[in-house]
Order: sequence, then structure tokens, then C-alpha cells
Amino acid sequence: MPAFEGYQQYVLPKYSNLPRGRYVSLFIVRKTESETIFRTEGSGEGLVKETVSAGLVDTTPIRRVVISKRKQTAVERRTGRELLREHDLLKSNLGGKVCMLNTNAPCEKCIDCYLYGYAAGGGGAQKSRVLTDDAYSLGSVAMVTGKRTFNATFDNGTMRNPETGAPSTSINEDEYVLPQAHFLDIETLKDVTLTEMQYVVGNVMRSTRYGAISSRLGKVANHIVAVAFSDCELFSNLELTQAVFDRLKKSGQNELDFPLADADVTKAVVGEAERLIGSVFSRKPVMLTGEQLQAELDGVAALYYEPERIASALRTLSENYK
Repeated sequence: MPAFEGYQQYVLPKYSNLPRGRYVSLFIVRKTESETIFRTEGSGEGLVKETVSAGLVDTTPIRRVVISKRKQTAVERRTGRELLREHDLLKSNLGGKVCMLNTNAPCEKCIDCYLYGYAAGGGGAQKSRVLTDDAYSLGSVAMVTGKRTFNATFDNGTMRNPETGAPSTSINEDEYVLPQAHFLDIETLKDVTLTEMQYVVGNVMRSTRYGAISSRLGKVANHIVAVAFSDCELFSNLELTQAVFDRLKKSGQNELDFPLADADVTKAVVGEAERLIGSVFSRKPVMLTGEQLQAELDGVAALYYEPERIASALRTLSENYK
């Protein structure tokens, strides 16, 4: 299976500590497959929303649900770290502790640190080479959200304490994103090697739970519908979302249909991405879509089918950082 090996001229042969102007853009359609809450878990806050223009042509202001950039890459980063931990590829820091997120003591040596970045309290930093942005819902808040009231019952299955008879006060309401809502996202990989690219693609495709209360909600399917190689960053998530909105909106409608067919969304994203690329100040980007792209994604999947193959590739990458 090819696994993007035919496009090595658009990535780096080995890690470079200086920028080289090689960009790989992953066009991702994120589709909710269950009720999903995009906020900080346990914060009690509502969904993250922004008021923006509906489209590039239709500039009517609408409210859209937002998946913040950190909430996307944090999930995918942990997915990748599971793989690194499985194959003993997370390094130890100067204090002798194995690399762990949010401890202010990164190892500064593992694939995760080199690729997704780190900032050590005692000095040293690596800027992330996975560039992200907020992802916006295609539909408006009114179309893609709902509310649900929930309570916490006692062991007897009622809202009254079986010992005292006192009523429970644990009654709350959550706003959530409905199943089959689509969010558009572009993850840009800057100055990565082929193995680093395969690793990030694997992280995206293997990540399935996003947002708050993710052990019971938050099932999301990620679909990479296009990959573009260029020498600069392309357009924003918001611009792509607005362009796709204009393309999908039917004459005489103010809102998009809900739910949207996956095939229609994919076709619109690919079509608008190809159109918007024409206005980017870059050497002509190379874009993979359709069956050509699927063959490459199948190649990455084949690496994961055989654990020793992906482990060998990651070990070689880890050694090359030295």
C-alpha cells in the first residue's frame, strides 16, 4: 500500500530545526454520531458559539457552534501518545519521569513533543508543527443543537433519599449538538516528514470521542476528504465553511437542510477547496481527492493493521530526532 510514499518531494526527508516552507493540509469533515457537548468538561458552561456571516455570498449573521482548536488536537494527541506508550516510545525527562501531558515536565525528546510541541518551565520549547483553528458547524445553532434535562437518582431508583426521604437537588439541563451535525476543519502540518504525516493521519482517523462527558457522549467520525501539498498555509476553516454553506444552500432557503447527506458535504468541501486554492499565493498546490486519496489512506491503515510495521517506523523516526 502506498501510504503517501509517492509524495515524498512535498515533505521533508528528515526533521529540520528550521522552517522549510513545506505544508500539508488535511481537509477533515467531523460528523457527530451521538449527542455531543463542546465545552470544558465539568465547567457547567454552555456550548461554545460564535456569531459570523452565514456564507461568503450570503452575509446574513448566524450563530454557529464551535469546536475550539485545543479540543480537537488534545484528543488526537492523546490517541497518538497511547500508541507511543504501547511501544515504549515516550521518553523520560531530566527528572527521570516518563513524559506526560500537563505536568510542566515534558521529556523534550519523544515524537509527541517534537511534533505537537512543548514548553518546559525550566527552559526549552518546541512550537507545534500541527497548525489548527476553530472548527465551525455548517448549520446554525438553532438547527444543530437541542437541550436535555437530566437528574441523579439514588440507589432505589427515585429522586428521594431512601434513608431520609429528602428530595434530590441534582436536576440540571445540558445543551448539546445533535447527531449528524457536520463541522469543517483544516489541520495544517508544517515541515513534517513522511512518517510524521502518517502518524498525524492515524491520530485523526483513530480518534472517536470529543468534547465533555466523552465517556458517555461525544462520538465523532472524522473523514479526511482531501489533502493538499503547498508552500504556505491555505485559507481558514471559517472561509471554507462559509463557501460550503453558499454551495449547499438551496434557492429560497435561509438555512441548510438537516441532516445533510455525507456525499453532498464531501462534494461541496472538495469543490470549494479547489476553487479557493486558486486565490492562494503559493506555487500550484497538489491536491488529492476521491479514489486517489482513499488509496493513500488505505496505505496508512495498512501500517496499523500490523503493529510491528508502525512500531518500526516510529522507532526509526524517534531515533532520527537525535
